[in-house]
Amino acid sequence: MFSPRLKISSYAGLVAAVFGLASYRFYEHSGPQAVPGKEQVLVGTIVQGLSQAHYQPERIDDAFSKRVFDLAIKRLDYRKKFLLQSDIAQLMKFQTDIDDETKRGTHEFLDLSTKLMAERSKQMQALTHEILAQPFTFDNDESIQTDFEKAAFPANAADQREQWRKLLKYETLTRVTEMMDEQDKRHDRARVASLAKEPATAEPDRTPAQMEVEARKRVLKYYDEQFADQPDTNEVLSNYANVIANTYDPHTEYFAPREKQEFDIQLTGRFEGIGATLREKDGLIYIEDIVPGSASYRQGELKKGDAILRVAQGADEPVSIEGWHTSKAVTLIRGKKGSEVRLTVKKADGSTKVIPIVRDVVVVEDTYAQSAVINDPSGVKIGYLRLPAFYADFNDNGGRSSAADVKKELAKLTAEGVKGVIFDLRSNGGGSLNDAVEMAGLFMPSGPMVQVRSSQGMTQVLNDKDPRVQYSGPLVVLVNKYSASASEILAAAIQDYKRGIIMGSASTYGKGTVQRIIDLDETLPSELSSLKPFGSLKFTMQKFYRVTGGSTQFKGVASDIVLPDVLSYLDQGEKESDYPLKWDEIKPAAYRPWDDQPNYAKLQANSKARVAANPAFQQMTELVQSLRKRKDETVVSLKLDKFRAMQHQLKAESDKYDTIQKTATPLALVPLSADRQALGGDSVKVNRSMRFTRGLNKDITLGEAVAVIKDEQH
Repeated sequence: MFSPRLKISSYAGLVAAVFGLASYRFYEHSGPQAVPGKEQVLVGTIVQGLSQAHYQPERIDDAFSKRVFDLAIKRLDYRKKFLLQSDIAQLMKFQTDIDDETKRGTHEFLDLSTKLMAERSKQMQALTHEILAQPFTFDNDESIQTDFEKAAFPANAADQREQWRKLLKYETLTRVTEMMDEQDKRHDRARVASLAKEPATAEPDRTPAQMEVEARKRVLKYYDEQFADQPDTNEVLSNYANVIANTYDPHTEYFAPREKQEFDIQLTGRFEGIGATLREKDGLIYIEDIVPGSASYRQGELKKGDAILRVAQGADEPVSIEGWHTSKAVTLIRGKKGSEVRLTVKKADGSTKVIPIVRDVVVVEDTYAQSAVINDPSGVKIGYLRLPAFYADFNDNGGRSSAADVKKELAKLTAEGVKGVIFDLRSNGGGSLNDAVEMAGLFMPSGPMVQVRSSQGMTQVLNDKDPRVQYSGPLVVLVNKYSASASEILAAAIQDYKRGIIMGSASTYGKGTVQRIIDLDETLPSELSSLKPFGSLKFTMQKFYRVTGGSTQFKGVASDIVLPDVLSYLDQGEKESDYPLKWDEIKPAAYRPWDDQPNYAKLQANSKARVAANPAFQQMTELVQSLRKRKDETVVSLKLDKFRAMQHQLKAESDKYDTIQKTATPLALVPLSADRQALGGDSVKVNRSMRFTRGLNKDITLGEAVAVIKDEQH
């Protein structure tokens, strides 16, 4: 959630009153001495409250009903394996009636869809047992569509049976392939041990047929667990309430009481765990973010956008979590410091990877702004400044501020005599708005840095009031597709003032909104206390605009210099979400661009020529094109040799990124003199303080940023 740090106490009171009136309406109209049902109060309160408090309220009409219907069907049966086309036809009568149901306090669509799914689930459990009772052969040249959005609901029972047969065969084939790969790795380890004349543990090989038997058992176990884990009444209601909330925008969400607790913990607990936040989408659990300084962050292989397929405790048998809810998945992923969890993840390129992570506490130092000096062979010193998040002490307990820390780092870099600064905001998901405004002011004189517009149409211009400029030299800001919120505000201000070069992915994420969480229980009249707890609602209440008047929402910030990037083939960003708020613009603020502006045309032309001549960037471009093509190829062969060949090719392409980085001319990153002195010259402590630079010496994007800074010297 974006943290605005604005004075919104009066607005908070207004919001509470709005939701309170909404909930009271459903009590008041339920008849004398009658208490309405929980479904009626929850759905009615959310819809009526959002209709007044959300940044872009929806009319409760047929268009609203269709949006809810489409998203509900998509999430109800995301694989299109349970409901028949006749079931969808039966539900279609509610497509334009959900708005009317909400107004009259009924829930016929929810009841019928839940009933149909329960009936089909029982039938499919029996069918699963029947199909998995017979062995699969993997020599037939048949295929399966793995992109469920491209698939259709089965036309009849025979069509459904065939779809399930292929799905179960695919699930079995995947596990057989993993067993074969593990057996191959064991052979490789044995060969290495033999060459080193070391004893190797002998383990008998298994044939593909033997593996198939074991794989079918695992698939059956997984599906039996899925069928046994049917949602209860509260979970069904929670899912439906969240569908309604999500039709307003992707960041408006309903949290049942337990889910709100998980949202607060975000997998790290008391800063202990793997350090990742999760999101649930279309039956899979995805990595939403990696906490800086956490075990996942330091391990380095788990990335935002990865889908977790299975979870194992150390060397134990993995447990499939496909189809699980986030609240249940975290019970397997979270654990004590020092224990190992192994995550089988599906990468965005389609490859699968087992990632071992030793759970640990978050290393707090790694969450803060840090800097180093890049000693270029030409003799030029260039500053590198990394900010993982826009952190702040929101409770005013004397904690650290990202703006204050960046100011200190800039002062140290200036003392080092650097001729330019590279400010790295890649994968920075945002945080404190106030700190983003103050931070922009470190590079420019006082003036407007961002505009904030409320749902009432009131615009507030946020200014940096400090006329001092902390750093006035050449500046490059690195961004990627996962730079969001506050990162986009800062990058936009730098770009609009023509203060520096924005460089990296074609554009940033595109989240230009701010959310607030309200506890629904606090808004309910005492007469409804028997229905508590109701949980919480996170909803979008404001939108950000650049000083030029354009929004950072949806489009993000376009880079001045675009570089080939392994993330650029991914369809990820705000615009790919369900029902995102669109880009728009308001009146520009009065501002004066930077006097000593970069020569954009020259810098862009020089960079383009260098990138075209750089073998590493050429390979990166080829890799991106290959991954983009591969991503669209969603029909997968169910023939063993073809399937294994495809998986090995995916892995080879995935590994190319690391190979490309290794070909880069190494950069010399060294600690700052001030940091060495502060650590008393202790080499162990100094090396530990430089952990944040791991891998950066071979970062081809950073290398090109250095070249751009050097161009500005001439």
